[in-house]
Amino acid sequence: MIRIPLSLRRGAVRWEEQRPTWQDARPALIAAALKRAQDRPSGNWYVLGASSAVTADRPFGRTVAGAEVVAWRDARGRLVAGPGACPHLGAPLKDAVVRCGTLRCHWHGLALGGTRPVAGWSAFPAHDDGVLAWVRLDAAGGGEPLDRPVVPARPQPAATVAAVYSATGTCEPEDVVANRLDPWHGAWFHPYSFVDLTVVDPGAEDSFTVQVSFKVAGRLVVPVRAVFSAPEPRTVVMHITDGEGRGSAVETHATPLGPDGTGRPRTEVTEAVLATSARRGFAAARAAAPLLRPLMRAAAGRLWRDDLAYAERRWALRSSGRFPG
Repeated sequence: MIRIPLSLRRGAVRWEEQRPTWQDARPALIAAALKRAQDRPSGNWYVLGASSAVTADRPFGRTVAGAEVVAWRDARGRLVAGPGACPHLGAPLKDAVVRCGTLRCHWHGLALGGTRPVAGWSAFPAHDDGVLAWVRLDAAGGGEPLDRPVVPARPQPAATVAAVYSATGTCEPEDVVANRLDPWHGAWFHPYSFVDLTVVDPGAEDSFTVQVSFKVAGRLVVPVRAVFSAPEPRTVVMHITDGEGRGSAVETHATPLGPDGTGRPRTEVTEAVLATSARRGFAAARAAAPLLRPLMRAAAGRLWRDDLAYAERRWALRSSGRFPG
């Protein structure tokens, strides 16, 4: 018999009657956790996007920290990334063509393979962790380079259903990270997803342990215990440590893109949901992954429509000198 991992919520209170969390969400506590995250080494690595977004048939272009970047797959399927402007006359390489693993500029046909410098063009260090594609930009990062990005602990790929969601906001990476280091807002700001949220270890061992229930329908919920931590300046990860989905993780990565036309900063949020379960029935979920991923991305998108509003508001207050504290 397979036990259904649902609980019937008892003694439910209305949204406005739940316990306020504003006194627990102390600005100094969140600011201190943010400062410690910013002080950790990133190795100058930035998330480009989902691994699946970089294919072998066409280039993938993005501005990262104000720098044009182009990425593609070589003849062996390996990730290649480099400057996004052709060294000949500056053509946008995001509009180039990939042939047999070689990038060929569509203006004058200059071929770029990524294995050696060509006409002053050199590839950037790149890394594909199987879920996300990364690029190392030493000039933008300014820190000590690392051979690999700081990737959080993940469940085993063979036992995981992974989905990646991306959205862009008018803010800086620290505003996104600060949002994730404020777990107290969950049940108030996202009542459609979370109830009965309690931060049981605020800042213990430089992480936030949360007891929370995910809403399913009506009074049906899935209670879990989760830990939020920031392994590097632009990443916050939530690990489920107890309850249904134990071992699952949700990674939030904040990539600075560069200013918009009015000079305001833009940040790309890339959220990787890595779901796993010890239940026998989860094998069916893995088989149905192509059907589940759009649903997982939709759920992440609903949350991030709200959370980007939080991050954008935080940046607007900071930039105008009106941020509390």
